[in-house]
Amino acid sequence: MTIREAQEAVDRWIKEYGVRYFSELTNMAVLTEEVGELARVIARKYGDQSFKAGEKENLGEEMADVLWVLLCLANQTGVDLTEELLKSIEKKTKRDALRHIENPKLKA
Repeated sequence: MTIREAQEAVDRWIKEYGVRYFSELTNMAVLTEEVGELARVIARKYGDQSFKAGEKENLGEEMADVLWVLLCLANQTGVDLTEELLKSIEKKTKRDALRHIENPKLKA
């Protein structure tokens, strides 16, 4: 599935099952909540915290939840994430073409 197809799939789901998009402000709050849930799993899996009894190591599920809400925000604000990601890759390539390669901190 491409990013564009993902945006379209989310839009179809919202129209068929979701009644309507939540407001942009609500979706921003939901995105923040979902990022927090992702951070909690990463802190327990890769950091110093441990999982509580009954907690799942659902890293992929939490990442998908973040992506879902981001796709909703893109749809409702008219952002083509495919186009924007391509522009971001181009910008980073121009800006950082040698920066990381020449960074002694990144050399093993």
